[in-house]
Amino acid sequence: YMRQIPNMVVMAPKDENELRQMVFSAVEYNCPCSIRYPRGNACGVPIEEDVEILPLGKSEILQDKENATVAIIAVGSMVKEAMVASEKLSLENINCSVINARFIKPLDEELILNIAKKVKYVVTIEEGILAGGFGSAILELLNQNKIYKPIIRMGIPDEFIEQGTRNELLKECKLTSEDIIQTIKDFEE
Repeated sequence: YMRQIPNMVVMAPKDENELRQMVFSAVEYNCPCSIRYPRGNACGVPIEEDVEILPLGKSEILQDKENATVAIIAVGSMVKEAMVASEKLSLENINCSVINARFIKPLDEELILNIAKKVKYVVTIEEGILAGGFGSAILELLNQNKIYKPIIRMGIPDEFIEQGTRNELLKECKLTSEDIIQTIKDFEE
């Protein structure tokens, strides 16, 4: 990750439409920017004609349930997996709020803090190295604001990963929607 570089903006799109908006926004921000996107095919979402500048550091609430016990804060391609997991968990009466963070740096501090205060615990999901990554940034933010509750970080371990297809690697790193579901169900017990 590049979040340790001063004044650097680090973004990760959930799909190809958001990638398009991030590229446009990066040109307009007038500061150093990095956009992290996975290899492989895009999701196949419709591309909007209009391109807007994304508000710098602002996340997107995809699901905000009043009775949510868990907040899933996902970034990049993991947003899709988080939404699938949330939908399946709701069938088992485990209600989740889901946030598309969009920005690894700067974080949407106000939104993240407000969501974290409402729930029993937080799950962060990233398709990046856990050491010093997005989940670490969330931990730091909550700690600095004296919000002490369980944080489950899901991402790539700090080790070399064998070659494989993207789907094989997501399974190996336990980053599929099924893995998210199992992690949350295990914590709920």
